[in-house]
Amino acid sequence: MPGLGPLYADTPFEPPHFERIDPSDDAGFYAEPRLVAHIDEGAIAALTAHYAAVLPPRGRVLDLMSSWISHLPDGYEGSRIAGLGMNAAELERNPVLDDWTVHDLNADPNLPFGDAEFDAVLIAVSVQYLRRPLEVFREIGRVLDEDGICAVSFSNRCFPTKAVRIWQGLDDAGHVQLAGAYFHYSRAFEPPQWFDLSPRPGAPPGTADPLFAVQARKRRNGQAGRDSATGGTGRGRDAADGS
Repeated sequence: MPGLGPLYADTPFEPPHFERIDPSDDAGFYAEPRLVAHIDEGAIAALTAHYAAVLPPRGRVLDLMSSWISHLPDGYEGSRIAGLGMNAAELERNPVLDDWTVHDLNADPNLPFGDAEFDAVLIAVSVQYLRRPLEVFREIGRVLDEDGICAVSFSNRCFPTKAVRIWQGLDDAGHVQLAGAYFHYSRAFEPPQWFDLSPRPGAPPGTADPLFAVQARKRRNGQAGRDSATGGTGRGRDAADGS
């Protein structure tokens, strides 16, 4: 991977962090639709309940890195629900999307939307695949309206050949910290918070999917948020300490 851009100056990130086992073009990997759920039913229900608490009424919502299901609450009526993903057949099957775009964020992290176009941006079980995360999170901040929120959720599942190296080397707490660092070092958000949404916390491996969310609101009035790397622990606390 070539050297990282200026956004990565004065951050802990280095080019090897975003290498992958399979360096091939993502367009080929995602060419065939995968009409499957990537987390189990309990985790899906937990994520849907979290979205019910997070999404604003009649909000303009962008489902980023979207697929054929968005996990939104039944009956949620956004004024616009847009999707951006890698496979047209999957996006076309998604019943909640008003419009959708095929776009590879690893090839081009610039979002094809205007400034302040959305009230909420969602990334469900996909953040582990981003090779240029700070550029993407900076762009999310740009397309969010004032006080807009970005919610990132993840479990312990992934396509291992496409997840970046830094993600592969971390446990659940490390994933929380990493997602928090993406928010923090993009310099586009207020301090992030994290939530353990696991329907069965501490369940034996393989019996129930864990689920975590890290979220933050767009930075207010151009002022940088305080350093999220010194946060607390627990539900709804600062995201960079996931212990």
